[in-house]
Amino acid sequence: MKTPLYGTIALVGGDEFGPLCTFDEEILTQTGAQRVSILPTAAAYERPDRAVANGTRYLENLGVEVDVIEIYNRSDAEDEELVAQIGRAEVLYCIGGSPLHLRSVLVGTPALEALGNAWSRGTTLIASSASAMVLGDPMIDPRGGALTIGLGLIPHLAILPHADQRSLSIRDRTIHLVHAPTLMVEIDAQTALIYHRTGGIQVRGPGSATAYQDGRQTELSLVKDLLDQRTLQVS
Repeated sequence: MKTPLYGTIALVGGDEFGPLCTFDEEILTQTGAQRVSILPTAAAYERPDRAVANGTRYLENLGVEVDVIEIYNRSDAEDEELVAQIGRAEVLYCIGGSPLHLRSVLVGTPALEALGNAWSRGTTLIASSASAMVLGDPMIDPRGGALTIGLGLIPHLAILPHADQRSLSIRDRTIHLVHAPTLMVEIDAQTALIYHRTGGIQVRGPGSATAYQDGRQTELSLVKDLLDQRTLQVS
């Protein structure tokens, strides 16, 4: 029995690879990573080639090598070589798109297991927009703000990206649906909520991140406490 290492996790509020996402360079510098693996699953029906090309240019300009883990459907998520790529990643960058498609592709697959195992072994995980949404459980349904089932890598955390671009009525509905022990955290675009297991939690980027529970705003430090509980579990 030993405590998992757990890597840094950055939950990005969307518009990844944008000019104000200076936190990416900070993360890569802190981790010393030489290679980033892009996971474009959420963008499968939203021009993934364009998203991958944009991400590759952006990351190469930060001085790292880039590879792409081409998981777009459930067959891909069960492919041994693609799953092995997840296990070999130094940094996994999961981009935005459709959270519902991403959930349907990954749930109950070797790819999801490999993703969780990689993070627990110390791999840095950056998840933007749809990819951030599905990591929690419950997940916020993008069609109307209700709560639904997420992938559960982070239990009791509901993540609302693009907070600065959301309908206030849908946002307020979600806020009043989230009750203890679950927390909701909303994150603005091109902004990251970054958790280091030994260094606490930080907000980086031009926007903000705000936590809610039981219908009202609460301390962002509670998100840190929740992640501490998750990463201090023994395997």
